[in-house]
Amino acid sequence: MFYISEIKTKPPANFRTPLQKTVYAALEKLQIPFLRVETDEAITMDDCSVINEKLNMNMVKTLFLCNRQQTAHYLFITPGRRQFCSKDFSSTLNISRVSFAPAEKMESMLGTKIGAATVFSSLCDKENKVRIIFDKDVVSEEWYGCSDGTTTGYMKLHTDDIRKKLLPFTQHTAEIIEI
Repeated sequence: MFYISEIKTKPPANFRTPLQKTVYAALEKLQIPFLRVETDEAITMDDCSVINEKLNMNMVKTLFLCNRQQTAHYLFITPGRRQFCSKDFSSTLNISRVSFAPAEKMESMLGTKIGAATVFSSLCDKENKVRIIFDKDVVSEEWYGCSDGTTTGYMKLHTDDIRKKLLPFTQHTAEIIEI
């Protein structure tokens, strides 16, 4: 059975990664309230279904993408159950075809591993090398469900807090697209 903790409103007592520590420090500084749970390792969207039920929201799917030369990088945030088609994504942005970025790039640029991609990785992208792209269906939701930068910590926040507080704090501008 998949472990999921009771809902918490405070940061973890011990942080598993530097990004996770940075996430909770930023939330405190920006006075962004959250609900969170600790879980067994959740990698797939199927793993997240129990988390969605517990927090009464829908987890987003966050994909780290790049072009063939690995010179352009994108963090694409879309509804969790939506299928991803790189051709549609690329044509919508009028860019060359993208694919999933290598795990090493994800670690070095976003401070996280496969399965834990999160909008909070924008806190690590001090040089704005990663374009943050939201599916319009995500920004129309009241609640935003995502990883805290680990595969064992998930949270629920107001979507407007992500767009209007977090991203300006990280000096990123979100692009909103419809695929």
